[in-house]
Amino acid sequence: KSSRKMWTTQRVGSSLVRRGTFNSTTAFGSTATLSAVNSGSPFGTQRFYATERTYGDLKDKDRIFTNLYGRHDFGIKGAEKRGDWYRTKDILRQGPDWIVNEVKKSGLRGRGGAGFPSGLKWSFMPKVSDGRPSYLVVNADEGEPGTCKDREIMRHDPHKLVEGCLLAGFSMRAAAAYIYIRGEFVVEANNLQQAIDEAYAAGYLGHNACGSGYTFDVYVHRGAGAYICGEETALIESLEGKPGKPRLKPPFPANIGAFGCPTTVTNVETVAVAPTICRRGGDWFASFGRPKNAGTKLFCISGHVNSPCTVEEEMSIPLKDLIEKHAGGVRGGWDNLLGVIPGGSSVPVMPKKTCDTVLMDFDALRDVRSGLGTAAVIVMDKTTDMIAAISRLSLFYKHESCGQCTPCREGSPWLSAIMDRMVTGDATLDEIDMLEEISYQIEGHTICALGDAAAWPVQGLIRNFRPEMEQRIAKRQAELAGEQNNAPVGLLTQYL
Repeated sequence: KSSRKMWTTQRVGSSLVRRGTFNSTTAFGSTATLSAVNSGSPFGTQRFYATERTYGDLKDKDRIFTNLYGRHDFGIKGAEKRGDWYRTKDILRQGPDWIVNEVKKSGLRGRGGAGFPSGLKWSFMPKVSDGRPSYLVVNADEGEPGTCKDREIMRHDPHKLVEGCLLAGFSMRAAAAYIYIRGEFVVEANNLQQAIDEAYAAGYLGHNACGSGYTFDVYVHRGAGAYICGEETALIESLEGKPGKPRLKPPFPANIGAFGCPTTVTNVETVAVAPTICRRGGDWFASFGRPKNAGTKLFCISGHVNSPCTVEEEMSIPLKDLIEKHAGGVRGGWDNLLGVIPGGSSVPVMPKKTCDTVLMDFDALRDVRSGLGTAAVIVMDKTTDMIAAISRLSLFYKHESCGQCTPCREGSPWLSAIMDRMVTGDATLDEIDMLEEISYQIEGHTICALGDAAAWPVQGLIRNFRPEMEQRIAKRQAELAGEQNNAPVGLLTQYL
């Protein structure tokens, strides 16, 4: 009989190591690979070796964004010294399909929040034109609260984005790229426009871009700061001069997008890493992070940490290591941590016990019922009123709803109103279940994901901090009962 062991989990440095038998299923968080050696026994006796694999501690030589903090010239001269625009013509000569295949090989997933495989998404664009031009639209709106990564790219490393537009657009056989930038990003838009002008002057854009025979133009379009325009079809509507309201799908943008033409909408960071992937190879990028969670990633760390920052790190780095190494740790120490929102305001909050061991990638955070989103890490210590914090997010989503879908238009004000009463405790215990039920009636019942974004913070609060909600309601009810008992008799009888 072959013996089976149960998995045991041990923390070794910054890694989680799972040890067990070959035929066990690897669960989330495992950073070990198992190798087996057959001893030649007729029973197939095998010896197993756990190979530890830690994530994080990205070396400077592997960083893609080498001017993230603006210490060097963001112009074309500085960009070329850092390796941008190096032999771009040779990359273009490889052909559109080669670029798409390298991006597929890299395992790059969209960095805007959804995490869809980028190479697959780019391959949806038509390879043979039906007479309509194709377009690349770059989502530089960055309206997710807590997120501050794309603006750093456009402010300090804009040529990476511009060159990425050329390569991504070429791979899609697009005629032009439109960068839809948030209107409040004044400095970022100016720097980006300067980079585009410099690229045109150097012959990198426009007619015969980089001497390749390919014509490609890049335009900057300034939005008005509406959160809903971060959704790809609402962004396209706004780009066309219409109110930013999401479209029904199908048809999908790859068929009918901007101006009725095939369009791919993708994130700033996703496009900006494409040139480095093409130069260093998809396998190099895929060597970072866990399988299906490959590459490096910009993490935005804010809230109750000693040194808030935006930092490039390897995917699958443990959350605790990310905060302690790059953000100076939690204010008051790790034991003072209350919870973390790991991917921007729209993903559910995680309690400390989850934060102790969770890895920062798409699959690990999904398995703990949260999400990587935009990798905007919002840290909250024990001084935080978690109910009030989530109530503030509910107010934000109420304000940003476009009003097109009934569940979101009606449900987000309900969530906000009930959450306001939860903050003060002026609610009943039954209303906690009612609040959760409303969130599930919104989730998955709207055209776009804003309804989900409004529902998930509330769901995370109820799932992980329900005792705090119940205690606040009980405390308020006790206060009201005490006030009633202490009221003068005449004051009570006038209501009888």
